[in-house]
Amino acid sequence: MSRPDDARSEILARIRTALADRPDPAPAERTYRTSVPADVDRFADRLRDYKATVHHCAPEAVAATVAGILPAQGRIVIPGGWLDLPARDVATDTPQLSPADLDAAAAVVTRCAVGIAETGTIVLDAGDAQGRRALTLVPDVHVVVIDEAQVVGLVPEALTRLDPTRPLTWISGPSATSDIELQRVEGVHGPRTLHVVLVGCRATSGGRR
Repeated sequence: MSRPDDARSEILARIRTALADRPDPAPAERTYRTSVPADVDRFADRLRDYKATVHHCAPEAVAATVAGILPAQGRIVIPGGWLDLPARDVATDTPQLSPADLDAAAAVVTRCAVGIAETGTIVLDAGDAQGRRALTLVPDVHVVVIDEAQVVGLVPEALTRLDPTRPLTWISGPSATSDIELQRVEGVHGPRTLHVVLVGCRATSGGRR
Protein backbone atom coordinates (compact mmCIF):
# COMPACT_ATOMS: atom_id res chain seq x y z
CA MET A 1 0.00 0.00 0.00
CA SER A 2 1.39 3.38 -0.97
CA ARG A 3 1.77 6.07 1.63
CA PRO A 4 -0.44 9.21 1.48
CA ASP A 5 2.56 11.29 0.42
CA ASP A 6 3.26 8.92 -2.49
CA ALA A 7 -0.39 9.08 -3.60
CA ARG A 8 -0.33 12.87 -3.50
CA SER A 9 2.84 13.00 -5.57
CA GLU A 10 1.38 10.60 -8.12
CA ILE A 11 -1.81 12.62 -8.48
CA LEU A 12 0.11 15.87 -8.95
CA ALA A 13 2.40 14.24 -11.47
CA ARG A 14 -0.58 13.04 -13.53
CA ILE A 15 -2.09 16.54 -13.45
CA ARG A 16 1.17 18.09 -14.67
CA THR A 17 1.39 15.53 -17.46
CA ALA A 18 -2.20 16.18 -18.54
CA LEU A 19 -1.61 19.93 -18.65
CA ALA A 20 1.80 19.84 -20.28
CA ASP A 21 0.56 20.56 -23.84
CA ARG A 22 -1.97 23.26 -22.93
CA PRO A 23 -1.26 26.81 -24.17
CA ASP A 24 -0.37 29.53 -21.70
CA PRO A 25 -3.43 31.36 -20.35
CA ALA A 26 -4.25 34.78 -21.74
CA PRO A 27 -3.20 37.69 -19.53
CA ALA A 28 -5.89 38.76 -17.06
CA GLU A 29 -7.67 42.03 -17.82
CA ARG A 30 -6.43 44.68 -15.39
CA THR A 31 -8.13 47.82 -16.71
CA TYR A 32 -9.97 48.55 -13.50
CA ARG A 33 -11.75 51.83 -12.97
CA THR A 34 -10.04 53.83 -10.27
CA SER A 35 -11.90 57.11 -10.59
CA VAL A 36 -15.10 58.60 -12.01
CA PRO A 37 -16.68 62.03 -11.54
CA ALA A 38 -18.23 62.38 -8.09
CA ASP A 39 -21.97 62.23 -8.78
CA VAL A 40 -23.92 63.50 -5.78
CA ASP A 41 -27.26 62.60 -7.39
CA ARG A 42 -26.12 58.99 -7.85
CA PHE A 43 -24.97 58.93 -4.24
CA ALA A 44 -28.41 60.11 -3.11
CA ASP A 45 -30.14 57.54 -5.34
CA ARG A 46 -28.04 54.70 -3.93
CA LEU A 47 -28.82 55.83 -0.39
CA ARG A 48 -32.54 55.76 -1.15
CA ASP A 49 -32.16 52.28 -2.66
CA TYR A 50 -30.85 51.21 0.75
CA LYS A 51 -33.91 52.80 2.42
CA ALA A 52 -32.01 55.74 3.89
CA THR A 53 -33.78 59.12 3.88
CA VAL A 54 -31.87 61.86 2.05
CA HIS A 55 -32.16 65.57 2.80
CA HIS A 56 -30.47 68.47 0.96
CA CYS A 57 -29.64 71.79 2.57
CA ALA A 58 -27.40 74.82 2.30
CA PRO A 59 -24.44 75.14 4.73
CA GLU A 60 -26.20 77.74 6.87
CA ALA A 61 -29.28 75.51 7.27
CA VAL A 62 -27.64 72.40 8.76
CA ALA A 63 -28.86 72.95 12.33
CA ALA A 64 -32.43 73.72 11.24
CA THR A 65 -32.53 70.74 8.88
CA VAL A 66 -31.21 68.32 11.50
CA ALA A 67 -33.61 69.70 14.13
CA GLY A 68 -36.52 69.00 11.77
CA ILE A 69 -35.41 65.37 11.31
CA LEU A 70 -34.85 64.38 14.91
CA PRO A 71 -37.47 62.75 17.14
CA ALA A 72 -39.41 65.35 19.10
CA GLN A 73 -38.49 63.87 22.47
CA GLY A 74 -35.41 62.25 23.98
CA ARG A 75 -31.70 62.84 24.38
CA ILE A 76 -29.63 63.54 21.28
CA VAL A 77 -25.99 62.39 21.19
CA ILE A 78 -23.67 64.75 19.29
CA PRO A 79 -20.05 63.58 19.64
CA GLY A 80 -17.66 66.48 20.10
CA GLY A 81 -20.56 68.92 20.43
CA TRP A 82 -19.97 70.04 16.84
CA LEU A 83 -23.60 71.06 16.24
CA ASP A 84 -25.65 73.48 18.34
CA LEU A 85 -29.25 72.38 18.90
CA PRO A 86 -30.90 74.81 21.34
CA ALA A 87 -33.76 73.60 23.49
CA ARG A 88 -32.74 69.94 23.13
CA ASP A 89 -31.23 67.54 25.66
CA VAL A 90 -27.81 67.00 24.08
CA ALA A 91 -24.98 64.71 25.25
CA THR A 92 -21.46 64.91 23.80
CA ASP A 93 -20.08 61.56 25.07
CA THR A 94 -17.56 63.39 27.28
CA PRO A 95 -17.27 61.60 29.64
CA GLN A 96 -18.27 58.45 27.79
CA LEU A 97 -21.91 57.48 28.01
CA SER A 98 -22.77 54.08 29.39
CA PRO A 99 -24.37 51.40 27.20
CA ALA A 100 -27.65 52.03 29.04
CA ASP A 101 -27.43 55.77 28.30
CA LEU A 102 -26.79 55.07 24.61
CA ASP A 103 -29.69 52.64 24.48
CA ALA A 104 -31.99 55.29 25.96
CA ALA A 105 -30.84 58.00 23.48
CA ALA A 106 -33.35 59.03 20.83
CA ALA A 107 -30.74 59.62 18.12
CA VAL A 108 -27.10 60.32 17.30
CA VAL A 109 -25.91 63.05 14.92
CA THR A 110 -22.47 62.73 13.33
CA ARG A 111 -20.33 63.92 10.50
CA CYS A 112 -18.44 61.36 8.36
CA ALA A 113 -15.09 60.92 6.61
CA VAL A 114 -16.23 60.23 3.02
CA GLY A 115 -19.20 59.12 0.90
CA ILE A 116 -19.01 56.80 -2.12
CA ALA A 117 -21.44 57.53 -4.96
CA GLU A 118 -21.18 54.19 -6.79
CA THR A 119 -22.09 52.12 -3.74
CA GLY A 120 -24.06 54.60 -1.62
CA THR A 121 -21.65 53.97 1.24
CA ILE A 122 -20.78 56.34 4.08
CA VAL A 123 -17.49 55.81 5.90
CA LEU A 124 -16.86 56.94 9.47
CA ASP A 125 -13.33 57.02 10.90
CA ALA A 126 -14.03 57.94 14.56
CA GLY A 127 -13.06 61.60 14.07
CA ASP A 128 -14.01 64.21 16.67
CA ALA A 129 -17.44 64.84 15.10
CA GLN A 130 -18.08 61.11 14.62
CA GLY A 131 -17.05 59.61 17.93
CA ARG A 132 -16.49 56.00 18.87
CA ARG A 133 -18.19 53.22 16.96
CA ALA A 134 -20.71 52.39 19.71
CA LEU A 135 -22.34 55.80 19.29
CA THR A 136 -23.55 54.92 15.79
CA LEU A 137 -24.53 51.34 16.57
CA VAL A 138 -26.75 51.58 19.66
CA PRO A 139 -29.21 54.51 19.19
CA ASP A 140 -32.15 53.66 16.93
CA VAL A 141 -31.78 56.78 14.73
CA HIS A 142 -28.54 57.92 13.07
CA VAL A 143 -28.33 61.28 11.30
CA VAL A 144 -25.21 61.74 9.16
CA VAL A 145 -24.21 65.17 7.84
CA ILE A 146 -21.94 65.11 4.79
CA ASP A 147 -20.64 67.90 2.58
CA GLU A 148 -21.10 67.33 -1.14
CA ALA A 149 -17.32 67.85 -1.50
CA GLN A 150 -16.80 64.71 0.62
CA VAL A 151 -18.51 62.50 -1.99
CA VAL A 152 -16.23 60.57 -4.34
CA GLY A 153 -17.11 58.30 -7.26
CA LEU A 154 -15.57 54.92 -6.43
CA VAL A 155 -14.17 52.89 -3.54
CA PRO A 156 -10.50 53.29 -4.67
CA GLU A 157 -10.94 57.07 -4.46
CA ALA A 158 -12.39 56.77 -0.98
CA LEU A 159 -9.44 54.71 0.17
CA THR A 160 -7.02 57.50 -0.74
CA ARG A 161 -8.85 59.76 1.74
CA LEU A 162 -8.87 57.27 4.61
CA ASP A 163 -6.26 56.33 7.18
CA PRO A 164 -6.17 52.51 7.38
CA THR A 165 -4.91 52.65 10.96
CA ARG A 166 -8.15 54.30 12.16
CA PRO A 167 -11.29 52.33 13.13
CA LEU A 168 -13.37 52.54 9.95
CA THR A 169 -17.13 51.92 9.86
CA TRP A 170 -18.68 51.43 6.41
CA ILE A 171 -22.42 52.13 6.31
CA SER A 172 -24.70 51.29 3.39
CA GLY A 173 -28.21 52.08 4.58
CA PRO A 174 -29.92 51.26 7.90
CA SER A 175 -28.95 48.08 9.69
CA ALA A 176 -30.86 45.16 8.17
CA THR A 177 -30.76 41.41 7.64
CA SER A 178 -32.67 38.89 5.55
CA ASP A 179 -31.26 35.79 7.24
CA ILE A 180 -34.64 34.34 8.27
CA GLU A 181 -36.80 33.20 5.33
CA LEU A 182 -35.41 36.08 3.20
CA GLN A 183 -37.62 38.54 5.09
CA ARG A 184 -35.92 41.92 5.54
CA VAL A 185 -35.72 42.99 9.19
CA GLU A 186 -34.25 46.39 10.00
CA GLY A 187 -32.44 47.48 13.14
CA VAL A 188 -30.87 44.12 14.00
CA HIS A 189 -27.22 45.14 14.27
CA GLY A 190 -27.50 48.93 14.44
CA PRO A 191 -29.82 51.90 13.79
CA ARG A 192 -33.20 51.12 12.31
CA THR A 193 -33.42 54.58 10.72
CA LEU A 194 -30.69 56.40 8.76
CA HIS A 195 -31.01 60.03 7.68
CA VAL A 196 -28.34 61.57 5.44
CA VAL A 197 -28.08 65.35 5.16
CA LEU A 198 -26.21 66.42 2.02
CA VAL A 199 -24.82 69.91 2.45
CA GLY A 200 -24.09 71.94 -0.67
CA CYS A 201 -24.38 75.38 -2.19
CA ARG A 202 -26.83 74.14 -4.85
CA ALA A 203 -29.52 73.51 -2.20
CA THR A 204 -31.64 76.49 -1.23
CA SER A 205 -31.42 77.65 2.34
CA GLY A 206 -33.43 75.30 4.54
CA GLY A 207 -34.76 73.46 1.51
CA ARG A 208 -34.99 69.72 0.89
CA ARG A 209 -35.58 67.69 -2.22
